[in-house]
Amino acid sequence: MLRLRAGIAVVLALLAVTGAVSVAQRFGVAEGAGAGIRVPPVDFNDGGFTICKWMFRSERSEPGGIGWSTDYPFGEINLLIRLSEMTKIRVSRDGARNVNYWVVRLTDDQLFECPILVGSDVGTAGLSDMEVQRLRQYLLKGGFLWVDDFWGTAAWEHWESQIAQVLPPATYPIEDVKPGDPILSSQFNVAHVPQITNIQFWRGVGGTVTSERGEDSAEPHFRVIRDETGRILVVMTHNTDIADSWEREGEDAAFFRQFSPGGYAFGINVLLYAMTH
Repeated sequence: MLRLRAGIAVVLALLAVTGAVSVAQRFGVAEGAGAGIRVPPVDFNDGGFTICKWMFRSERSEPGGIGWSTDYPFGEINLLIRLSEMTKIRVSRDGARNVNYWVVRLTDDQLFECPILVGSDVGTAGLSDMEVQRLRQYLLKGGFLWVDDFWGTAAWEHWESQIAQVLPPATYPIEDVKPGDPILSSQFNVAHVPQITNIQFWRGVGGTVTSERGEDSAEPHFRVIRDETGRILVVMTHNTDIADSWEREGEDAAFFRQFSPGGYAFGINVLLYAMTH
């Protein structure tokens, strides 16, 4: 517990030094697809680390969800900036020194240049046969998928049915991450997945509740799918919205203090693990 507190304290101190004013506020653009869809060029690999946001078709809806563009683009922007500040990782930037982040579909050729693919609200995602094939190919060739911000039993069961088409559970079972797994200590010592709610829900309940679906989402889950060698192919953070702790870091000081240090510690651990395993 002392190591956990010390690690989170370091994150909090570093964030405080760089300022609690949201990085997102520099851009002045709304959340979601309205922020503009940044399609990557044909060859966008410049040697720097970047994040690709997975654009998918929703075949069902979830309360409060907006599909693939949930937490986009500022979740990705802020996480990349903090990664560059808190590690020695060089992130990809454009000529104006803004971080590069991209939106890809599974049918895009650029998918195979993405070091990590991030999906939000995946409890609504529908995969075509072609998309199933492409995602399987991406993951087995060395790709890494992190899905986040989907809540409750119905969303989990829907996502489970979709990913089972990609990675059949008889060969690629879903497992809960156990305490002490190396992914929890890539840089910061994190005991478990934090339950982080979106800021609108948090404000609506006076900052006292974090489960967006009541008893049906009371327990946050950190689950993975590994290949035959033990390499993690898919990370799943269910019943939590890790990306909101990055996206909304400067919108409310109390929200920042409650969620952002733990959210960044968790996120940076996952990214570092993905890059080194």
